Amino acid sequence: MTGKNAIKLFENQKIRALWNEDDEDWYFSVIDVVGVLSESKSPSDYWRKLKQRLKEEGNETVTNCHRLKLQAKDGKMRLTDVANTKQLLRIIQSVPSPKAEPFKLWLAEVGKERLDEIADPELAMERAINTYRKKGYSEEWITQRLKTIEIRKDLTAEWQRSGVEEGIEYAILTNEITKAWSGMETKEYKNLKNLKKESLRDNMSNLELVLNMLAEASTTEISKNVNPKGFEESKDVAKRGGNVAGEARKNIEKESGRPVITKRNAKTPELLDDK
Repeated sequence: MTGKNAIKLFENQKIRALWNEDDEDWYFSVIDVVGVLSESKSPSDYWRKLKQRLKEEGNETVTNCHRLKLQAKDGKMRLTDVANTKQLLRIIQSVPSPKAEPFKLWLAEVGKERLDEIADPELAMERAINTYRKKGYSEEWITQRLKTIEIRKDLTAEWQRSGVEEGIEYAILTNEITKAWSGMETKEYKNLKNLKKESLRDNMSNLELVLNMLAEASTTEISKNVNPKGFEESKDVAKRGGNVAGEARKNIEKESGRPVITKRNAKTPELLDDK
């Protein structure tokens, strides 16, 4: 596990954290979080008792918690229980503290929204549009972004038909497509734009989105034509589909005299200007 130590603040109190490059996720010191929420004078004892109770209840969250080395108060690196965001939210639900209530209420609201979206998928689309508008994206960019979602759904439906397993195989094929059209693996692309958990597509310019759509749409059409069976054959199709957009990118760069892919991200005001 490779990562980088950091300090997060919650109500001006320090929470030790570690960014895992492999998982692309933050891991937080459980003792630090529990200490802040419970206001216990002995966070270690509090967490030990809470962990035991959760284990007795059959809670898999504590069973799956990692132990990683984080810097202790004495400056030395010591093993301590850590949890990723999802695990941490589950643990927070078990802490009887007024400070934990905002988290619990937020979780309840998120759960309700998810159930509503399952009943009416259009709500999810409307929520996404409003979120992008609040973040300052242009209407043109939003239209392109929503189109990428439609193209992506067509592609994953084709992968499912071809016998590709959702999860790691989807991620590998996506990486092959990205590498073929952009010249970089997905992780390299995100690093270029200084991204961690953020969505790569949400940090693409209009032109980058268009080429990414071309790559995925091409992959879908080629797959329908050659009818691959399973992951390995679909991997070859993914490369072919990505290469279609890769050639388009090279031609655009040759004619325009500038690179299509840049370091710009959603925090950069000129992201959507394509200038």
